[in-house]
Amino acid sequence: MKIFDSHTHLNSEEFITDVPHFVKRAAELGVTRFTNVGSNTQLNADAIKLAHEYPQMYAAVGWHPEDSKDYTPEKETLLEEQLADSRVVALGEIGLDYHWDTSPQDTQRKIFARQIAIAKEVGKPIVVHNRDAFEDSYRIIKEAGIQDIGGVMHSFNGDPEWLKKFLDLGMHISYSGVASFKNAHEVHDAVRATPLDVMMVETDAPYLTPEPHRGEQNEPAFTRYTVEAIAKERETTPEAIAVATFKNAEEFYRINEED
Repeated sequence: MKIFDSHTHLNSEEFITDVPHFVKRAAELGVTRFTNVGSNTQLNADAIKLAHEYPQMYAAVGWHPEDSKDYTPEKETLLEEQLADSRVVALGEIGLDYHWDTSPQDTQRKIFARQIAIAKEVGKPIVVHNRDAFEDSYRIIKEAGIQDIGGVMHSFNGDPEWLKKFLDLGMHISYSGVASFKNAHEVHDAVRATPLDVMMVETDAPYLTPEPHRGEQNEPAFTRYTVEAIAKERETTPEAIAVATFKNAEEFYRINEED
């Protein structure tokens, strides 16, 4: 079984000093490809660095909503330079986070919309972070229009009604360890309703650790358990979910197994 962790953070401080260890552990559970996702200048740079050091890794670069208060014209220029790197496959993670609210909401909305515009200029898909901001996230994506570039709702935690709304905008849907949580009933409903050809899987490590390791630090290897949880909900095999989501991630990020 080959699994693509479509959204992880081996570029974060929890992993960056021992990446080979976590890559090895991931391979032992069939996780063989990774997209490391940035959120500010340093994490973007580290994601690119890892993508050049490891052929099984790719990078996404962007400004997370929590960091949007620090976004400047100079940092936008650097972001545009980073997006031109051959190993950068998406612009992200971008979006809205009204839970932590570490940046003003109007600033988050402005920077989210601006980065979608940049993604359209450079022809890269977007990776969207949404927490407690469904209405505004939906509105901004709809107004911008992403059908030509594509986008993914990372770690989707909405119900089937929100699922349909984002699917209608042309978004892919990625599930994290939340899909394995026993009481995440709305997410389970969405997992069953998601068309398999637009589904991806992720860890968002070091966050959102799936069962049976909930309470521990998450890591890319644990994508395996999200695959198994989704397979259980959909009454199919983990192999079927792994094959489909691997293919979807390759197509979404416009890469192929021979790269």
